[in-house]
Amino acid sequence: MRDPRDIIKRPVITEHSADLMADKKYTFEVDPKANKTEIKDAVELIFGVKVEKVNTLNLKGKLKRMGQYSGYRSDRKKAIVELSEDSKELDFFEG
Repeated sequence: MRDPRDIIKRPVITEHSADLMADKKYTFEVDPKANKTEIKDAVELIFGVKVEKVNTLNLKGKLKRMGQYSGYRSDRKKAIVELSEDSKELDFFEG
């Protein structure tokens, strides 16, 4: 098994993901090659919670231009992780 910290890159903090946190759903940017089972195991090991469900999204990089030069942002993968009712809440905004 790969290291869990290689699978979970960072939490995604946006207005939409903050609204989902009230329902115990947390959004993470994950390794594009990771599957749902690996993501579930990584979140459970890192945060010590029980994961109920994992949804994933593959996001294609946008075209960006700087004058005459153009290129693409990198592709990425997001995971929305739903915790079980008896799990504690994750707090990303601690000291």
